[in-house]
Amino acid sequence: MAFGDILGPRPKPSDLQKKRILSGMRPTGKMHLGNYYGALYNWMRLQEDYECYYFVADWHALTTEYETPGAISGFIPEMVTDWLSVGLDPEKSTIFVQSAIPEHAELYLVFGMFTPVPWLERNPTYKDQIQELAHKDLATYGFLGYPVLQAADILMYKADGVPVGVDQVPHVEMTREIARRFNHLYRPIFPEPAALLTEIPKLTGTDGRKMSKSYGNCIYLSDPPEVMAKQVRQMTTDTQRPYKKDPGEPDRCLAFPFHRLNLPQARLDEISAECRKATLGCVDCKKMLAEALLENMAPIQERRRYYEAHPDAVLDIMHRGNERAREQARRTMAEVREAVGFSRKFQLWAL
Repeated sequence: MAFGDILGPRPKPSDLQKKRILSGMRPTGKMHLGNYYGALYNWMRLQEDYECYYFVADWHALTTEYETPGAISGFIPEMVTDWLSVGLDPEKSTIFVQSAIPEHAELYLVFGMFTPVPWLERNPTYKDQIQELAHKDLATYGFLGYPVLQAADILMYKADGVPVGVDQVPHVEMTREIARRFNHLYRPIFPEPAALLTEIPKLTGTDGRKMSKSYGNCIYLSDPPEVMAKQVRQMTTDTQRPYKKDPGEPDRCLAFPFHRLNLPQARLDEISAECRKATLGCVDCKKMLAEALLENMAPIQERRRYYEAHPDAVLDIMHRGNERAREQARRTMAEVREAVGFSRKFQLWAL
């Protein structure tokens, strides 16, 4: 696939001293192409070289969806089905649900006891989200403290790397600061995870705005081929090229980034030249894009049909992943309790 060429060779375990990776997604809707190209494809590649933990961040979803939590549980199996469809292998990666591991909440509580409030208030993502989600009441303890929960997620599994884009590096740095503070206050338990930088393509929705289900401008992994093709045909292209006879400019075409992810470089060069000479119109160009996209999505959709027909298999994968994740979580929390001086003889519930 052309997308693999863009990302370049997979990061090797030698880039990190250890080879454990953790990442998660909030179950707030169906997975779209932005999720696939921005994260899932990279997750799939990483599992070939690293021990990977991938989790459904349903508690994180509550930070913004606490008023309407009912939909969260319904999106969980749907999202995991998409993960399996793109090629995540439960034999190579531990796939689990955050809320199924109560130790996450306990470690979050411990970290919250010593994390300074100014660390949270200066978080740039916190400020951006407050503005972007101005229609929601986010003046809550949970929303302010979500980086602490995020740190608990990562450090619970003693992850050495977290795959992120450049804009998410501050999240990882916050986790590193919390790890350092715990190790200094008590005793060294946690590694300081590295930000495993990944190139995330800048994709817009079909109308040129941010790809978002609220805008109705997404192409979902679960869309049947005819719907995908229709969405591609409706994509905004070069807004400064009103007629086919006018020369176009691929670099300002909002659909061209999708071409880069689905076509080989030689064909991209041909399309660019034809666009600039006005020998290729946007309608025909998007038709080629739809054909290439559907060809690349065909294996994903075939796997998705299998898991849709076998929902119990999806649940079984989650249950087995939960068991593996909790084994590690219990070991970590036993170390944490000992480090902070909480004797197990007083904790009969901690079986």
